[in-house]
Amino acid sequence: MNISRNEQRALHVLALGGRILHERENGSKITSVTCVTREGMILSGFDLSVFSKLRRKRLIESRSGAPYRISRRGRLSVRPQLDNQGA
Repeated sequence: MNISRNEQRALHVLALGGRILHERENGSKITSVTCVTREGMILSGFDLSVFSKLRRKRLIESRSGAPYRISRRGRLSVRPQLDNQGA
């Protein structure tokens, strides 16, 4: 599966315990998204288009209205980075 650099960065943050906070308009359509790391930092370059691509590829999921997190498929798709490899 082809995953862009921004998508890969977002998946990496989510694999390390981050989450995607979303806001809805009138309870139906998602209007804004923010990718937050485990430490509370905001990931730059993450916008609604990257979010839509990750959701369409089923790499992220939300359960019962909770913040979006990485799915099992997403964990299998993310490439290893230096800081999340076991020592």
